[in-house]
Amino acid sequence: MIFIRSLFYNLFMGSSAVLFSIPVALVAPFPSGKRLGHWLARQWVIWQFFVLRHVCRLDYQIRGLENIPKLNAISYWKHQSTWETMLQLLIFPAQSWVIKHELFWLPVIGQAIYALEPIAIDRKSGHTAVKQVLEMGQQRLSAGLWVMIFPEGTRMPPGTTRRYGLSGALLAEKTGRPIVPVAHNAGDFWKRNAFMKYPGTVQVRIGRPVYATGRKPEQVNAEIQNWIEAQMRQISPGYAGTRLGRDTKKN
Repeated sequence: MIFIRSLFYNLFMGSSAVLFSIPVALVAPFPSGKRLGHWLARQWVIWQFFVLRHVCRLDYQIRGLENIPKLNAISYWKHQSTWETMLQLLIFPAQSWVIKHELFWLPVIGQAIYALEPIAIDRKSGHTAVKQVLEMGQQRLSAGLWVMIFPEGTRMPPGTTRRYGLSGALLAEKTGRPIVPVAHNAGDFWKRNAFMKYPGTVQVRIGRPVYATGRKPEQVNAEIQNWIEAQMRQISPGYAGTRLGRDTKKN
């Protein structure tokens, strides 16, 4: 039964993504087109969670919504699956995501992603990627958008983490905007690149804003990562928190 439910959802997700991507891309050049594009993307996410809840029996609970400041800022997210990339649109206002530029190559969907003004980087370019996040991140924040970052740089299997990239902390220090951390255990139910979507309730924890002004980016990242990993040990059964290596100059 889980296989049948997952099959239905995967077909629905793929077809609806294409269906919604077309108007998002088409309205982008017009006045208020980007605002309408964000609204359309949000409607798509609402449908995704409706089908996940009623077909796959996969729901979620959020704690800490009161920690989201009114002024747009930066958000660090635990990255385990595709699930959290959708939830971002549902619980945060209009936003720009730091993503890998290869997503633009997706037929139709890539055009819609481009229209929503993400910060697309080449994760292998090191300092160039950091510079892109700093320059474009300031532009997005000035335009009233949130900047959404997966500081681990890629989707991590449950129970693992990596050293955080420095670009988000550098952006926070340069702009004076705080970083809002988000932990969740979506990977327990929807694993990386997995076909199967298992029933359950994803626990989402939103932390208090962390300010970077006058602090080293490594210190800021350490504080946020420690908080996120502490939350993971509470909400994810058997969470080990194994650290995998990475180059902090990337992303």
